[in-house]
Order: sequence, then C-alpha cells, then structure tokens
Amino acid sequence: MRIALLPIITLATAITFGCKDKPVSVVALQSSMKDQVHQFDTANYSTIKWIDSVKDFGTMIQGPKVKIVFHFLNSGNKPLYLAEVKPSCGCTLADYTKSAILPGQQGEVTAEYDTNHGMANQPVRKSISVTCNAKNKIKTMLVFTGFVKGKA
Repeated sequence: MRIALLPIITLATAITFGCKDKPVSVVALQSSMKDQVHQFDTANYSTIKWIDSVKDFGTMIQGPKVKIVFHFLNSGNKPLYLAEVKPSCGCTLADYTKSAILPGQQGEVTAEYDTNHGMANQPVRKSISVTCNAKNKIKTMLVFTGFVKGKA
C-alpha cells in the first residue's frame, strides 16, 4: 500500500510547498506518476520482441567511440514503455526511445562505448539492463562484444 501512496503524497507535497511555477512541477509529477502506474498496473502491460539483443561490433582500434543499436518491436496490444535503461559500467552511455511505442511499432536502445576505457588488445563484453512494461520480458539484458586493438 505504501507504493501506491507515494506518488499521491509526493504530488500533495509539491502542490502545498511548491514554488510559483506549480503547473510545471505538477505536470512533471503527473508524468512521473503515469510512468509508475504503467510499471505497477499489469493490466497495461504489453509484450516485446527483441529483434537483436546481442551484437558484435568486431575489431576496433583504441580511441574512437563505437555506436551499437538494438531494435525491438511492441508485439502486444498496449503501449510499451521503457522504464529504465542502465549500462553495466561508466564506459558505456545508453539512450533509448522514451515515448510510448504503440502496438506494431519499433523502438531502439543505443549504446555508445568508449574504446579508451579498459586495456588494449583485449576482448570486450558489456551489457545494458532494460526494464519495461512487457509481461513476457520485464527485464532484458542487452549484450555487445568486440575486440579493441592498441593504437598503431
């Protein structure tokens, strides 16, 4: 019951103690509450089909950043929301489709790996954890691999 009351208490606090720009704060909280509702309300869950969840970027020379794109499809009949996309370490940045992915539409998670991290002439294996409102796969681990050669 505490989980359900937290967004209401937060909203009430913002309205009571907020600054002059209450409408912006309230809108932000309402958006946050909407995302939380989709996470906890299993009636609004969809299904997801990962088109590619494992990628190999091949061999790169140490220095440039590598961009890896993972694709998925909303294979259900409700809007699909990605709630959290979290790389396994600081050498990888992640971005993702932040709006609702409607049934039949595709979305993506993009990873940017900095080849300057880690040791040269070593294999690389990194992951990104994705949490969404999919009843068939709430949490998915995306993986990319490759090899980083030292600078010539």
